[in-house]
Amino acid sequence: MSVVVIGLNHRTAPLDLLERTAIDDARLPKVLHDLCARQHLSEAVVLSTCNRTEVYAVAERFHAGYEDVRNFFTDLSFLPTEDFAGHLYVHYDDAAVTHLFSVAAGLDSAVIGESVILGQVGTAWGRARNEGTTASALNLLFRHALEVGKRVRTETGIGRGITSVAQAAVAMAKDRLGSLAGRRVLLLGAGEMAEGMATAIAGAGAVDVIVANRTWDTARTLAARFDGRAIRVADLPAELARADVLLTSTGATTIMLEHADLTAAMARRDGRPLLIVDIAMPRDVDPAAGTVEGVTLLDMDDLRRFVDAGLAERHREAARARGVIEEELVRYRALTTAREAAPLVTALRDRAESIRQAELGRMDARLSDLDDRQRAAVDAVTKGIVSKLLHDPTVRLKDASGTAKGDRLGEALRDLFDL
Repeated sequence: MSVVVIGLNHRTAPLDLLERTAIDDARLPKVLHDLCARQHLSEAVVLSTCNRTEVYAVAERFHAGYEDVRNFFTDLSFLPTEDFAGHLYVHYDDAAVTHLFSVAAGLDSAVIGESVILGQVGTAWGRARNEGTTASALNLLFRHALEVGKRVRTETGIGRGITSVAQAAVAMAKDRLGSLAGRRVLLLGAGEMAEGMATAIAGAGAVDVIVANRTWDTARTLAARFDGRAIRVADLPAELARADVLLTSTGATTIMLEHADLTAAMARRDGRPLLIVDIAMPRDVDPAAGTVEGVTLLDMDDLRRFVDAGLAERHREAARARGVIEEELVRYRALTTAREAAPLVTALRDRAESIRQAELGRMDARLSDLDDRQRAAVDAVTKGIVSKLLHDPTVRLKDASGTAKGDRLGEALRDLFDL
């Protein structure tokens, strides 16, 4: 069996395809059980963020497992298989492990070294465990991945500077406007991403920070933390007429602001421009709104280009992080090798011991004249013979575990000894 990861991310797929495959929290339990109900998959974790949707799975057969996951993506998005050509990537075994370690370390993010992704990996694993769709293989892998992510952030400078999409969104807004000092900033959404943007805005000199959210209490709580104002979503049109910047990051599955909404808002602004930064996935703002006169609409594609412009130092730290990942891959291999070989070695020794005990029992009548010391000697001699016979096979199995040769030896032992 192989550990595989199959998915698409900000590097391999256009934004509209990422939107079609985004999975919100409410749908995640059904998605996980759907994956594990497929014929060739026995464990599954789904990681869906603004930058990626990935399925980590244990596949009984690689090619069949790949087809199961590819079909899952087509079912999820209601798109034909050919729409995913050239966009889906697949890694298995060591490559899958390295990929997850890189994701957890923030090396595969739009903002290299971002801090949020480590928590997202942990949350995805936790949800899968709660749904019962993980077992020993993925539990070991994800536990190790979280350790790798923490170690990279401790031992390298990968997390210095801009370390989240939220921070990058605010930095991009500052870059476009020159400064947020004296500006009215409107936040649409009050979740983790909005909280990150509010934190980045704090101290930037904004004259007014307004938080709009579908849940009033959540909006009010976030606004109070940053001396802002909370409004209801129904009050958005009035605030859009006054705001200088709109930063949006809701978890909505449909468009929150249509082209017509922005057209109406701009008609009330006396020609003043409006900057919109939409980092929601799926997007909150109709992409066509960018054509409204006076509106500058930036999305995740623009954010990636903005971040890529200043990455020289971060790339040097990324090289150090990859060194950590290589070391951890070796350690992970050792752990999985021991895990794979140990049950089979135990089963082989148990089988041999049961045969030894059965033969001693069968000969019990003939050994009845032996005293306790002589019986102990017979027991020791037979144990020694079994141990010596099994020594070389078990050593070779452990040495080869995790390789194709190890798989062949393991299968042979199972067949020969009916394990």
